[in-house]
Amino acid sequence: MENFVLIILAIAIGYFINRLNIFSKDAPSILNQFVIYISLPAMILLQIPKLTFSMDTLIPIIVSWMVMFFSAILVLLVAKIFSFSKEITGSLMLVAILGNTSFMGIPIVNAYMGESSIPYVLVYDQLGTFIALAIYGTFIASYYSSKSKITFKIITLKVLTFPPFISLVAALFLMGVEFNPILSKVLASFSSTIVPMALVAVGLQLQFKLPREDLKPFSIALLIKLIIAPIIAIIICKIFSWDNQASIVSIMEAAMAPMITAGAIASMAGLAPRLSSAIVGYGILISFITTAILFKLIS
Repeated sequence: MENFVLIILAIAIGYFINRLNIFSKDAPSILNQFVIYISLPAMILLQIPKLTFSMDTLIPIIVSWMVMFFSAILVLLVAKIFSFSKEITGSLMLVAILGNTSFMGIPIVNAYMGESSIPYVLVYDQLGTFIALAIYGTFIASYYSSKSKITFKIITLKVLTFPPFISLVAALFLMGVEFNPILSKVLASFSSTIVPMALVAVGLQLQFKLPREDLKPFSIALLIKLIIAPIIAIIICKIFSWDNQASIVSIMEAAMAPMITAGAIASMAGLAPRLSSAIVGYGILISFITTAILFKLIS
């Protein structure tokens, strides 16, 4: 229960701090940078070495990519059926596909399944969502917007220089290694900052403006991200007869709210900024209800 209180309180604090203009406009970026450069790498180094190579380790990777693939196809089909503009289609290809699998995924999955689930959350996030953000997200923003150009070199550098990814590579080589207790405590202290800092940053960036003309793509985006995506994950797990902690974590991760970074990328690329922000903002709040119902159903 305390995990949910922390989630709601941290987001509310960030939201009201933003409304009261207490922090500078750069505060969300600074908090996210701290999480990305310090908190998340510490958690990865602390948790990933606890894993052992097995089929369970591959489940989150397989599920994440298959869910994103089929969701993207669905978005393209719906966009064609409803004749969405290029900007709206590009927005949905980002915010309806990429989930908030770390900043929201870690505290929510931890609240339902405990700390033993975190390594699978990190695998899903780092080897699934993050790589998709770096490669797929960059391509989509480039393709649907005339404001940016992208090259294979830029994409490669983004992936190879991303701190959590560097930590992940190091952590994979340390699998099975038992850290010195002092090092473990230091890593645990830094990793414990990820939840409050990331969620306050989420609150600082929440926007709830929803133009009436955007209601249709808004509804479709949240339907695909919060409802259809976890259904796809469930079907995948059923097909392969996966019924364990790794599969449940993967299904929960597939149901996470739209990624804030994806919304930011869409906005910076000029892909329906108001719509993108609304989908992310409302999606985070609605996801508390949908993930609760989902966990009750699959557990």
